[in-house]
Amino acid sequence: MAEAKILTICGALRAGSTNRMLLAEARRTFGEAGWQDADLRLPLFDEDIEIAEGIPAAVQHLASQIAAADGVIISTPEYNKALSGVLKNALDWVSRVKGNPWADKPVAIMSAADGRSGGERAQASLRLAMVPFRARIVAGPDVFVAGSRAAFDGEGRLVDERTAKGLARLMEALKREIAR
Repeated sequence: MAEAKILTICGALRAGSTNRMLLAEARRTFGEAGWQDADLRLPLFDEDIEIAEGIPAAVQHLASQIAAADGVIISTPEYNKALSGVLKNALDWVSRVKGNPWADKPVAIMSAADGRSGGERAQASLRLAMVPFRARIVAGPDVFVAGSRAAFDGEGRLVDERTAKGLARLMEALKREIAR
C-alpha cells in the first residue's frame, strides 16, 4: 500500500493544547504517512455569508483536505460537556460544501481534557454530529486523556503507558480501516 495521506483535526485553537500534543503522539504512533493539519480558524457559520459570498475559501480548503485524505484523526477537548465550538463550527461549514468529503472516510476520534472523563462526552457529541456525514468512525479502542495538563511529559509524550497502548491500538485500527 502506498503511503497513507492523513489529515489531523484539532478541536482546540491554542498552539499548546493537549489535544495538539495528543495528535503529535498519534503521528509518532501511526508512523510514516503524508501528514496534513487542518486549520479551523474559520468564520462563524452564517448562512447570510454563504448566500452573499459563497463558501469561504478556508472552508473549501478544509473540505478539499478531508476529501483528499485516506483517513482523518480528530482530537477534541470537552467544553461544557460537548465537543468544542470551533470543531462544531467547522463541521457545520463543511456540511454546506457540495458533495460530502466525509462519505465513507475512515475517522479516528480521541480527546484530551483536564476533567476526570478525559473528554468522553465530547467524543459522544462528536460521534453524534458526524452521523449525517456517513464517515467510517473507527469503533475503538476509546482514547480519553483525563487530567490532560499532567498527562504529557516535558517533551509532549504521554506519561500513562495504558493510554499510550490504547492510542497505538486505535492507530492500528485506523490503518486497517484505511486498507479496507
